[in-house]
Amino acid sequence: MRLRKSLEELEQEITALPLRDQLRLIAHISERLSNVPLQEAKQGTDDPDRVLAICDAAAEMWEGDFDACEDLRQIRKERDEQVWLSE
Repeated sequence: MRLRKSLEELEQEITALPLRDQLRLIAHISERLSNVPLQEAKQGTDDPDRVLAICDAAAEMWEGDFDACEDLRQIRKERDEQVWLSE
């Protein structure tokens, strides 16, 4: 059984998620990556053109209107509520 999925397989699964879940995933990944030391982050960098192409492709997947700032506020609020309840 194969444990790793290709980028294309992951993209298909992510595209199938509701928009709100996609935004939560982005917030989660962004938060995790913001905690990666700069040296470690630089080791695995791709060609900037390739990274921009991936970002462009991701931007094209979103349909409709949404307020990313409000969604992030809601995600943070929910996370804060979970943290305070667990203490």
